[in-house]
Amino acid sequence: MIAAAPRLYTLPFGLLCLSQMLFASSFTMILPELPSYLSSLGGEDFKGLIIALFTLTAGLSRPFSGKLSDTVGRVPIMIFGTLVCVVCSLLYPLISSVLGFLLLRFFHGLSTGFKPTASTAYVADIAPPARRGEALGILSMSMNMGGALAPAFGSWLAQATSLNTMFMVSSGVALLSIAILVGLRETLSKKEPFHPRLLILSRKEVIEPSALDPAVVTALVYLGYGALLTVIPDQSEYFGLRNKGWFFSIFTLFSLVSRFVSGKMSDRYGRAPVLKIGMFLVAISMALMGAVQSGAGLLIASAALGFAHGVVGPALFAWAIDRSVDERRGGR
Repeated sequence: MIAAAPRLYTLPFGLLCLSQMLFASSFTMILPELPSYLSSLGGEDFKGLIIALFTLTAGLSRPFSGKLSDTVGRVPIMIFGTLVCVVCSLLYPLISSVLGFLLLRFFHGLSTGFKPTASTAYVADIAPPARRGEALGILSMSMNMGGALAPAFGSWLAQATSLNTMFMVSSGVALLSIAILVGLRETLSKKEPFHPRLLILSRKEVIEPSALDPAVVTALVYLGYGALLTVIPDQSEYFGLRNKGWFFSIFTLFSLVSRFVSGKMSDRYGRAPVLKIGMFLVAISMALMGAVQSGAGLLIASAALGFAHGVVGPALFAWAIDRSVDERRGGR
């Protein structure tokens, strides 16, 4: 009798994906309106820091979140990262200075430094090894579903009601994500209570040699996209797109299309071939972004770029996990 293949589509996996979608919805919902909000505070010259500070904190915190995920547990770290979104969204309406706004963006970046890191480790724990690329592709797809629906909704909500309402809804969505996480079973078998000494990192915990290749490729792929995030709301407005969230929604929708199959492709044909195709598509779509002359052209370019990133993402995550040892999955 042939043994049944290990299951991927389980209840914990489904709940994690739902939580990931809500988490992404929370912080992407407010993204299109942040440049104009910062301008209203007198910080028009600092728009480039909206994404830069957020991303900087996310990057700096990941060695810590990875170690804590491998010691304290996956679920507590996911909850902490999402809780940052709850608190930050509630604080935005209370900010009255440019410096306060920038400090809050810096703190908000902890959310994506902690939640996705622990979520990836959790999926690697529960997914069959032969379907790891597929599992990470679906997890990424879940996050992108939130990113597809939320920006346009957040922009509409701000215009139909107020910025304060948008921020409160963002906080509530993150709270729903936490409610789901509370019910998940912890997958880390050997846990230890949090202690400040866990925040002391060795050199290898900051720079893991086996993760350098995926890290360099990830940085190069997402460098251009990070720069785009800062100017897209203004560019959308320049081309007459009243809802500044459409670029983000279309980008993510087309990312979903390619992620649906790219994870399986990387499991079948290998990570490297899929990454080469994806990076070529990213290069072409970035060139297209530089050539657009209209709102329609901008949305077409966003679709191409989203599709390309959807090809790259799951293979990159799976490549990093493949190179990790079981007891240090979070640290990758």
